[in-house]
Amino acid sequence: MVEQKYYFKISPENIKGDLITVNYTGGTDYIYDVDPCCPITAITENTLTGSTGVYTGMTYVLSGASGGTSILTGLTIPILLTQTGVDYGYYSVFDGAILQKEVITNFMFSATTGSPYTYYFYNTSDLELKKFLELTTFKVDWGDGSTVQTITGTAPLSHSYPIGNGQYTITMTATSPWGISQVSKTITVPFVFVPNLDPFGVATFTPAGGNWSATSFNYDYIFSGDSNTNIDDFYSYNYTTVPFTITGYTQSSINDLAQYGPKYLLAEGKFKPGIQVTGTSNSVGTYWGPDPSGTYVSYTIDGVDYYDYPDGTTLYVIQSSGFTQDDLVLSALTKNEALINVIDQPEIQSNIFIERGKMSALEYIERLGEVDNVGDLTKYGYGFFNVEKQ
Repeated sequence: MVEQKYYFKISPENIKGDLITVNYTGGTDYIYDVDPCCPITAITENTLTGSTGVYTGMTYVLSGASGGTSILTGLTIPILLTQTGVDYGYYSVFDGAILQKEVITNFMFSATTGSPYTYYFYNTSDLELKKFLELTTFKVDWGDGSTVQTITGTAPLSHSYPIGNGQYTITMTATSPWGISQVSKTITVPFVFVPNLDPFGVATFTPAGGNWSATSFNYDYIFSGDSNTNIDDFYSYNYTTVPFTITGYTQSSINDLAQYGPKYLLAEGKFKPGIQVTGTSNSVGTYWGPDPSGTYVSYTIDGVDYYDYPDGTTLYVIQSSGFTQDDLVLSALTKNEALINVIDQPEIQSNIFIERGKMSALEYIERLGEVDNVGDLTKYGYGFFNVEKQ
């Protein structure tokens, strides 16, 4: 993957927040009171004052706010992402087989709001495929001082905790000939179901030093759209009236409908007006010809209407329904990191046939005419003749 770098230059003259008002005191202005018939009778002295906008330096921009924080708290920098799904590897539809990360010693727990003090324990160690786990003894400690239970098979165990608010640590111990392993998980009682729409939380970064040390940056790992898995909510008809018209400008595609045949049967010598044809580029469409006023020439290719104007402009018009049930499929995807920058799954073709040409029955005899001695016979054609030494 090619590394790309983007540089953002932030200068005071481009930042509105660092334009501050500064009061100033100027020189002294003298106003003379002159009578037309007499000498100067009075002199008034005025000190010039006022205010003006001044751009501050970058030091103030980065640490001029309260507590030494930056005044750029609302700064937004656009980030251009040019990668596509191909850059991140090949994705294939998920087959539904889920395997937990730790399969030697692990468990799950569950509870319901109907019985908030009763928890269920499930041993999720891979007892069926890992045959050596048959030599392991599993026990569970519910964390409230009750008797430690021995786990047999994969059947769930249940336990009722004392009434009241509290936290307990469930610990599963696996004792085997090669050692003892433990896994502990903390629970809260009574159980309250609170859906977590952002299980990864909020990422926050605060610089350790410099002018930005008092400014923290944070963002949500998952926004509300990521947590919605109801595919019906993403169809376009939920947000607009369908179908809707899409128009724009493009290059002329009229020659894609060109045909061969007698000129007297073809419009302009190469188009069949009003008849659907498959063009030179396998485009299926119909040539409609010029409008009555001669303003444009119209044709349709693959459901898109085109209008060619004499100045070389081509307008296209198409009716779209946006995302429909045929466009969206709700399915999990799995990623194969080994196929980064690969768009398709590799294909291995093992049937290889090499055409070595044709050889007549007399070719060996005819080629003997090119041999003058035994040495040439041995070296001819990189072993063309099979010479047996005795």
